[in-house]
Amino acid sequence: MALKPHERALALTLTGIPTAAGLEDRVIAFIEGWCFVRSARVALTRDDGGNLRISRKDAPRRIRPLLVTAHLDHPAFVVRRRVDARTLELEFRGGVHDPYFVGARLSVIDGADREHVARITALDAKTKPFKRVTARLTRPAPTIAVGDIARWHLPKPRIAKGLLQTHACDDLAAVAAALVAFDRLLADRKAAHVGLLFTRAEEVGFVGAIHAARNGFVPRNARLICLENSRSFPHDSPIGAGAILRVGDRLSVFAPGLTNELSDLFGATRTKDPSFRFQRKLMPGGACEATAFATHGLESTCLCLPLGNYHNMVDIDGVQSGRKKATVGGEFVSMADFESLVRMIEIAAKGLGDRDGWRRGSMKLMDMLHRRGRTLLKPGRSHR
Repeated sequence: MALKPHERALALTLTGIPTAAGLEDRVIAFIEGWCFVRSARVALTRDDGGNLRISRKDAPRRIRPLLVTAHLDHPAFVVRRRVDARTLELEFRGGVHDPYFVGARLSVIDGADREHVARITALDAKTKPFKRVTARLTRPAPTIAVGDIARWHLPKPRIAKGLLQTHACDDLAAVAAALVAFDRLLADRKAAHVGLLFTRAEEVGFVGAIHAARNGFVPRNARLICLENSRSFPHDSPIGAGAILRVGDRLSVFAPGLTNELSDLFGATRTKDPSFRFQRKLMPGGACEATAFATHGLESTCLCLPLGNYHNMVDIDGVQSGRKKATVGGEFVSMADFESLVRMIEIAAKGLGDRDGWRRGSMKLMDMLHRRGRTLLKPGRSHR
């Protein structure tokens, strides 16, 4: 199903909301409003760490849940103190390379959602746990307070030439895709076992995901499909070739049964409908919440959007090689890939059977291959 105007608008709006690790309040308020409109059918719960879980009120109690997860934060600055009327000290919560800081412009957002422009004048990259910067406001702004969020000063979010160009695709575009897919599935009784899990503070070490795994907020029998935005590499994970079934990251390989069952479902869909596009990749850089959940014994895998200007860094390779000057820019994803991700979530929700479904199908394939090749193992044949 093609994206409807209100679904595109949701992606555009959500990815423009200011957020930072530990300060996801504005995004949470958006989700609360989304759930309130659907309160007759949807239940929203929180754990003691502020993670959110959305479920259907008609969900059977004794069925194994499938949780589609995404995180609510994005790398951003947080005001630590006011040095004087126009000078701020901020910490940066997230991962961005040092050359991108000094000289870059910021938007500092006060408690009334007013944006104030500042420019970074100094970077202290050695402070722990977060880098610190000093920034100079273009004019005094007495309404800015300690704890306010700042982000890179960028154009307003827009959809142009098939691309969503915005402040924070990672991971708010994934949050948007999860909401769009879940909304579509609300009318389908076969998808009553599907819920959403939104976690906090992923960008500073999977804090919310680890907390949810340890405190029982995630049922031990749940299967998790973690949504991400991962840096695109043109010759390996190109933007526009479909969302990605991510089989692993630099730390781990994800649950093979769940991953392969999804691969079978997506492959079968593509055979029936050649217009459906998806990629299947091992993503060698970075790590995601699927690894954090797997470490705590939960069955998890990942779907992701190929991402341009990862963490708002333009031309990372050019900057690291010294060929280009570091500049920041809006993150961007293909709207066709966004549509692909929504459809992949729908396919997973409707198609995933019990946990042994893929194993049974694989055993049939293994039996067939064994029958074809077992003559090679007859006595007298050389095995050297």
